[in-house]
Amino acid sequence: MITDLVLKNRSYRRFYEDHIIESQTLKDFIKLARITPSAANKQPLKYILSNTKEKNAKIFETLAWAGYLKEWDGPEPGERPSAYIIVLGDLEIGKNYFDVNAGIAMQSILLGAVEKELGGCIFAAINRELLAMSLSIPERYQVLYVIALGKPKEKVVIDDIIEDDIEYWRDKDATHHVPKRTLDELILNL
Repeated sequence: MITDLVLKNRSYRRFYEDHIIESQTLKDFIKLARITPSAANKQPLKYILSNTKEKNAKIFETLAWAGYLKEWDGPEPGERPSAYIIVLGDLEIGKNYFDVNAGIAMQSILLGAVEKELGGCIFAAINRELLAMSLSIPERYQVLYVIALGKPKEKVVIDDIIEDDIEYWRDKDATHHVPKRTLDELILNL
C-alpha cells in the first residue's frame, strides 16, 4: 500500500555500510525515475550511479549531514551509505523545472528503495564544485541533488510539531525524531 511505503520513506542518515547495493538495483531505481512525469516532457535529468567504496568516498566528502544535529558530523565508517545516485540537470536540454522534475523522480527512486527494504536521504547541501571536479562531471551537467542509499541502521519516527519547532533530533536511544505539522494545520478551509 502506498501509505506504508511513504511512512517508511524517511531521511535515513546511518546505514549498514557493508550491505551491498548491486548496480542493477540502482538501474532499476532509474527505470522508475525514467517513467515519471516531466515538465513539458523535456526529461532533462541525468544520473550518476555509485556503489564502489572509492567513488562513494569521493561523494561522501562533498555532503553536509543533518544540519540540525550540530554536534554530529555525519555517519562514522561502517554506517555510511553503500550507494549514491547523483541527480544532474542537462543544461543543453533546458533548465526550466529542474526542481519539479527532480522532486518527482527522487520520490519515485526512494519509494522504490523502500520497497526493496532500503532507505535513503536526499542532499541539497553539497559542495557541488568539489563533486563535479572529483568525478570529472562535464560543465553541461548541473549537480542538483545527491541521494544517499543503503540499508537503514536507525529508527526514524514522526512526531507532531510542538510550539512550531521543526528541528529534528535524536533521543538517548539514537532514535531520530522528525516533527511534522498536523493535518489540521495543513488544510485551509477557506
